[in-house]
Amino acid sequence: MDNLSKDIVVVGSVAFDDIETIKGKKNRLLGGSGLYFSIASSLYTKTHLIGIVGDDFDQKYIDMLHSKSISTDYLIKENGKTFSWGGKYSPNFDQRDTLFTDLGVFEKFSPKIDSTKFNNPILFLANIQPQLQMQVINQLENASLIVMDTMNLWIDNCLNELKDVIKKVNILLINEEEIIDLTGIDDLYKAGKYILNNGPQYVIIKKGSKGAIIVSNKDNISIPAVPNIDVFDPTGAGDSFAGGFLGYLATNQNFDLTGAVIHGTAVASYTVSGFGIEAIEKIEFNNIKNRVKLLEELIKEN
Repeated sequence: MDNLSKDIVVVGSVAFDDIETIKGKKNRLLGGSGLYFSIASSLYTKTHLIGIVGDDFDQKYIDMLHSKSISTDYLIKENGKTFSWGGKYSPNFDQRDTLFTDLGVFEKFSPKIDSTKFNNPILFLANIQPQLQMQVINQLENASLIVMDTMNLWIDNCLNELKDVIKKVNILLINEEEIIDLTGIDDLYKAGKYILNNGPQYVIIKKGSKGAIIVSNKDNISIPAVPNIDVFDPTGAGDSFAGGFLGYLATNQNFDLTGAVIHGTAVASYTVSGFGIEAIEKIEFNNIKNRVKLLEELIKEN
């Protein structure tokens, strides 16, 4: 981490997940979009996690976050249960069925932020209700860059609110299924360009094991995925991709989006190699560098 790096502020969920894949079944894994993102971005720079947990969220989890230069000053603790979710993946990981969702204290979450505490931070709006994302945008007026993620649930249920948020952000992160759902356009490049006409300057389309595409008004750039990864659990891959992506941008003076996507891809490749945060929690920055190098070589070959 260098002194020139920007802080990152993230608002997202902190959760306990029950996950079932062909590699096994695990209960009460630490998860949530805000948490996966923070662990990834904290490899690069100080990250402020805005979220809510219940009184079942043990101090050992807070200690783990603090050990990773993640600030929990805005992680509210309320009486009640931490948000929990259960999911089961198909054998090829292409489909995911939600088994249960228990919002717990997250149901009444209403973030309050004092923007004077932050010096032009990068703001990441993780995958939560568009109404909450907008609340945060309105409170953090001095953000130097605003990036957001979303999902089909919000596209299908809160489309107008979601479009309002998209208008306010610089970069939209979205997967291929979601962007087709959002725009009704099957061609990913055309769908990306359509979004560019509605606010953001860049769209990053995540294609899972097929890599990612950067769509801008200048050009479209394709980045491969890390090959031959033994997948255990894809939960949080998109969130940790975002963490690596923005962590890199926070420490890079040149706004190098290709480098950022490569770093996000490298980080996410670790996330899927274990259940929950098992694998990503243990990685060091040097591990990332090896996979970044591999991706850079693959790009050169193409």
